[in-house]
Amino acid sequence: MGSFVSRMVSAYPVRLAFVGSLLLSLIAVLGVATIGRDAAYYLDIARQIGEQGPQVAWGFDWPWFILLLAGTHALTHLPLEWCAYLWCAAFMAGTCALLVDSVRQRLPEATGWACLVVLAMPAINQFRNDIIREYGFWFFCSLALWLALRWQARGGWLRAAWMHVAIVAAMLFRLEAAMLFAAFGLWQLAGLRQRANWPRFLQFVALPLLGAVVVLAALLLHGDLSSARVDFYLSMLDPQRVFGAFNQLAQQFGDSLTEKYSRDEAGRIVFFGMLAAILIKFVTLMGPFSLPFLSRGAWRGVLTWLREFQPFAWAGLLYLAILMLFFVNRQFVIGRYISFLNVLVVPALAVGLMLFARRFPRLGKALVVIGLLMMLANVISTGARKTQYIEAGHWIAANIDPKASVFYEDGRISYYAGRGYTGLGSREQATSDAAMPQYNYFALEAKVDDPWLVEWLERHDLRVLASFQNRKKATVVVIGR
Repeated sequence: MGSFVSRMVSAYPVRLAFVGSLLLSLIAVLGVATIGRDAAYYLDIARQIGEQGPQVAWGFDWPWFILLLAGTHALTHLPLEWCAYLWCAAFMAGTCALLVDSVRQRLPEATGWACLVVLAMPAINQFRNDIIREYGFWFFCSLALWLALRWQARGGWLRAAWMHVAIVAAMLFRLEAAMLFAAFGLWQLAGLRQRANWPRFLQFVALPLLGAVVVLAALLLHGDLSSARVDFYLSMLDPQRVFGAFNQLAQQFGDSLTEKYSRDEAGRIVFFGMLAAILIKFVTLMGPFSLPFLSRGAWRGVLTWLREFQPFAWAGLLYLAILMLFFVNRQFVIGRYISFLNVLVVPALAVGLMLFARRFPRLGKALVVIGLLMMLANVISTGARKTQYIEAGHWIAANIDPKASVFYEDGRISYYAGRGYTGLGSREQATSDAAMPQYNYFALEAKVDDPWLVEWLERHDLRVLASFQNRKKATVVVIGR
C-alpha cells in the first residue's frame, strides 16, 4: 500500500494535490454546524444583492467576493452557503495544485513533499471550514507566482500580461496583493545587471504602465475613485503616520519601564518584539514541518528557495514588511493574515523536508505519518459545535416580532433568525443605562446564573425568556420583559 501511494505521489502530484484538497474541504464542510462571523456578513450582503440588486454592494467596502457569491447564486439558484463553499473549495484546490506544480517546474524530486505540505500545513488548511476572502487571494497570488516562473523560463508578452491580470484578480479579494507588482519589479530590477534581461524587463513594465495611464485618465474624467480600503492601505504607507504610530507605541512601552536604560531602548524592543511575534506565529503555522529545520542540512532548502524561486522570495520579503506596517498601525496581527507568508515558503519547506528525509530516512517516514495525521486534524473537529447560535436564532424567529428591536451580541444569532447579520456594538454599550431604552430584547452570551446578569436583570425588571447551550455549556440567553 505504501509503495502504491508513493508511486501515485511521484506520478501525479499536481492532480493528487487538487483532488486531495477537494476531499479535505468536503470533510471540513460536512463537519460545519455554525458558519463564522465573516461568512454570515458576506452571505447576508449577497442575499441583499439578490433581493435588491447589485447597487447594494456599493454600500460596502471592497465587495468583489460578495458580488461573486451573489452572481453565482443568481446563475445556479444554489443556496448561498453552497455557492460560497464551492468557490472556497475550488480556490483552495487550485492554490494547492499551483504551488505543487511550481515546485515541480524547478525541483521535480521535491514535488511529493510539496504535495504533503500544501495538504497538511495548518497555516492554510485550518481554515477549510470557513468562508473567507483569503481563498481567492491565495489562489490568484499563487497563479501569478506560477505564471512568473513560467515567464522566467520561456518569456513572452502574453505570459507577462497574464501574470499581471492574475495580480489584479488577487487584488479583488485582498488589496495587499498589489505588493506582487513591487515584488516582481524588484526581482526584475535585480536582473538588469545583465543586458540580456533588458527586453524581459520591458515586457514586465509595459502593462503596468498602460494600466497607470488608464487609471490616471479615469481620475481626470471622473474625479476621486478611492474607497475606504484603498485610503487605509495608502495611510499605512504614509511615512509620517507610520513613524508617528511607532513612536507612540515605543513611548507607551517605555513609560511602563522602570530603568532609564531600558526606556532608551524601548523603540528597539518594540520593533524586534513585533517582528518576533510575527515570526513565532509563522513558525507555529508550519506545524510539524518546521521541525526538520532544527537540522542544519534542511536550511539548504532556504538557499534553494532564494535561488530558484526568486519571485516567491521577493514577495515574502515585501509581505513581511506589510505585516509589520499593519502591526504598527493596528497593533494586532492574526494567523489568517500571516498565513500567506507560509504559502510563499512552501518551496523552501518542500526542499528542506526532502533533504532532511534523505539524511534521516526513518525520521522522514515518521514525518510523513505525522503529516497525514495533521491533514485529518485540520479538518476534523472534536470540539463542541456552536449550536447555541442556531437554536437561539430559530427561537427568536418563531417567538419575537420581526419589528421588535433586538440586541444581538453575536451577529450570527440574527443571521440564523433570518434577520440579516447585525453587529450593533459591544455588550457593555448595549446593557448600559443610556442604551437600554433602544432595545426590547437582548440575545447575550452568558449563563443564566452569572452574578452580573442576575443583578442586571433585577435592576431593570427583565427576565430570561429562553436559554440555549452547546455541549461545552457555552450559553446564549434571550432576555425580555
